Amino acid sequence: MTPRRLVPILILVLAGLGPAGCGRAQNANLPEAVRAPPRDAVTMKMSFAPVVKKAAPAVVNVYSRRVVRQMVDPFWGMFMGGGVPQNRVEQSLGSGSIVRADGVVLTNHHVIENAQEIMVVTADRREWPAKVLLDDARADLAVLKIDTRGESLPTIAIDDRQDVQVGDLVLAIGDPFGVGQTVTNGIVSAKARSDVGIADFSSFIQTDAAINPGNSGGPLVDMDGNLVGVNTAILSRSGTSSGVGFAIPAVMARQVVETALGGGHAVVRPWIGARAQSLTGEMARSLGLPSPQGVLVADLWPGGPAARAGIQQGDVIVSVDGQPVNDEGGLNYRVGTRHAGDSLTFAVRRGAAEPRNLAVRVEAPPDSPAADQRTIEGRNPLGGATVVNFSPAKASELGLDPFAGQGVVIVKIDQGFGQQLGLQPGDFVREVNGQKVASTADLARIIAAGGHAWTVTIQRNGQLITAQVRA
Repeated sequence: MTPRRLVPILILVLAGLGPAGCGRAQNANLPEAVRAPPRDAVTMKMSFAPVVKKAAPAVVNVYSRRVVRQMVDPFWGMFMGGGVPQNRVEQSLGSGSIVRADGVVLTNHHVIENAQEIMVVTADRREWPAKVLLDDARADLAVLKIDTRGESLPTIAIDDRQDVQVGDLVLAIGDPFGVGQTVTNGIVSAKARSDVGIADFSSFIQTDAAINPGNSGGPLVDMDGNLVGVNTAILSRSGTSSGVGFAIPAVMARQVVETALGGGHAVVRPWIGARAQSLTGEMARSLGLPSPQGVLVADLWPGGPAARAGIQQGDVIVSVDGQPVNDEGGLNYRVGTRHAGDSLTFAVRRGAAEPRNLAVRVEAPPDSPAADQRTIEGRNPLGGATVVNFSPAKASELGLDPFAGQGVVIVKIDQGFGQQLGLQPGDFVREVNGQKVASTADLARIIAAGGHAWTVTIQRNGQLITAQVRA
């Protein structure tokens, strides 16, 4: 994904539901009259205190810690052990929400990424060690569990009705800069912000409620005290709030929480088997379209849901279930927050014709060919690499382009020759010693033949890289 930024986006990483008991907002949709602006001085003096009293007890601080190895500068190394790598402790600070009374906590992935130790501090200042139930990097969400030993903790309900409107009042609750629980207020500034380069499945709620480092993972709360979003990032030149913050909508948060509570270790999101790209004004004119609205279907998976529904390469998808889509992130969000087997209505334009509605039944990405995971060992250029056969299901799991082609992809690198060579997760192994690599079985056979001189060709971000090494 290549984000387009006018100014840098700072992800807040600073030191940064189905099963019973998982809170769900119960209130019916509010009438339009409730959204009226204050009418007099009395209503202007009304307080947010009741909302805070309801939501704040379920907001927690999340601290994560990891130890990393860092090379010492050669000069200072003369005085600190001769340049031997030193251990350094990295800490991250964020916020979270208790979404089930037995200690299920929702936060951001980037708050706990690579953490070796996670602590949750509840509103009453008690500290609880936490474990990770599910870490969803692609949505930047994580679900934690603390052992309450039978104690019932206060919770916040997840309101996933998706009826948030621009102009609605909202509160952001969290622990900015580690100063302690803080509440800020603002409005919903925009909806469906999808081209901000933060996550693969993006349709963010934008707010001007002050969000700062440490707010990450905390709730964006409506006037009923329910969670309507998870505060995730800010747009800022200074690193502090400039009035442009982004929150992950509650519908995606609920999907991740329900997967975790159901025992899943990864969210299986449906797909339609299509790759899309945003329309430019020039592209729209060349297609005979009145405006650059929608996404162009650039590629189709043979026999996939989109192809079966009658969508063709070159078509323009204007909306999904009546919601407009203007980039691939928005399309992924509209599809990815549904369940496999759901039927969605796509408004599709072909050429200059008026859009027509097509029913697309979404499904889980296919897992063929089988992964056949293997770890390469021994003195060879791929030593220490764990590889799998590539499939759309693996692409979804790894955050890769499912249309990158068939073959063998590296999913993990441990210490060994592969790490020294600079191999990375996500690299495709295309050739070894002039032999094409079509499967992990092919790769194992070629490696087993041995040798001291090796020629390896990998594909990274669409580019082929060839290296000659001696192992």
